[in-house]
Amino acid sequence: HFGLSAATMKEVTIIGGSAAGFYAGQVLARNGAKVQIFEAQESLNHSPRTLIVTQQIKDLLGPTSDGAVINQISRFELFADGKVGSIVLENPDLVIDRSRLIRLLALEASRLGIETTYGRRFVDIRSTNGHLTVVLEKSSTKEKEYVSSSSVIGADGAFSRVRQSAGWPRNLTVPLMQAIVRLPGNIPPYTCQIWFLPEDTPYFYWLIPESSTTAAVGVIGEDGQKMREGMIRFLKKKNLEPLEFQAARIPFYNGWLPVRRPVGGGNVYLVGDAAGHIKVSTVGGIVTGLKGARAVASAIVNGSSSSELRALRRELNLHLLVRRVLHRWKENDYSNLLELLDKKCKYFLGAIDRDQPRRLLSNLILSQPKLLLMGIRSFLTGSSLRDRISRAGNGMIEK
Repeated sequence: HFGLSAATMKEVTIIGGSAAGFYAGQVLARNGAKVQIFEAQESLNHSPRTLIVTQQIKDLLGPTSDGAVINQISRFELFADGKVGSIVLENPDLVIDRSRLIRLLALEASRLGIETTYGRRFVDIRSTNGHLTVVLEKSSTKEKEYVSSSSVIGADGAFSRVRQSAGWPRNLTVPLMQAIVRLPGNIPPYTCQIWFLPEDTPYFYWLIPESSTTAAVGVIGEDGQKMREGMIRFLKKKNLEPLEFQAARIPFYNGWLPVRRPVGGGNVYLVGDAAGHIKVSTVGGIVTGLKGARAVASAIVNGSSSSELRALRRELNLHLLVRRVLHRWKENDYSNLLELLDKKCKYFLGAIDRDQPRRLLSNLILSQPKLLLMGIRSFLTGSSLRDRISRAGNGMIEK
């Protein structure tokens, strides 16, 4: 807790009732800032989406995250070209419902005295007499409202209007699709399965048990149509009947973007999906989005840049390096990877979570140097990430 005197109290306006937005508001409010949050929807009505996260979410949110946990995963099974690898986690991953998490964060924000106003669509940011003026529109009447603030945080998602208004380039996005299915009887509810099928997607398919009866089967692609067709084939092959579908477009992190931009006499910041804070190795963004939100709040309170932001930049760039390697891989590369995962490698994969990429990769390479050779070879052969994106055409778009 940094603390602010009445004379230096910060006035911060947050656009977007997202997980990162509510969390940034909490950190600011606990340190004496006056925070207002504006959400375009008339109520918190985020679409359900099943996510799997590491225990680091508890380090960030404490007990607030507990109510969003719907299952725990202690084992991963990896499949590629007929090979199978299994990893037992020392600390289980947590399966959470994204909409439930956001509601819990909203309740905590309210408890801290943060006012959230719903049904207010962001229109523009203007500079007025050394302050920022946020232009909002009432969803019901289209009437304009004007809010003065010293700082504005854009937490309004992958297609952030704040990001565009303040002059940042638009986010690159990729499509995600999940089907909720009945959990097959031969899969324990504590086991997550991953399939590497590069002919369908440079990422992977997953099955995440939500409970003892249901699971989320999902995929991320580059071309939306190809991804959907591959998903239908995959479900049929696995004899899985979809009960419902979940879909979204998520940001693709393609290099660090400064999260602060001076506008007139104030500053505009980005957090969460609006900032593109996604681990592109596994395409997860809850934990890194919360880290970025905390770092931005710290920077506003201190009136300077945050060491946490520099640490997050290094982390996301390392995930990008891994993704650039994986984007070149064929199915036999993943098969070779599974063969190289000896007892020591599996130990490190189970003991060090993916939100500690530097520590994890260094230990894996030291225990199995051939992994480094595979990575180097991938940079020297095959198509680059940029080429894959270019070939995808409209599959990965700026929107």
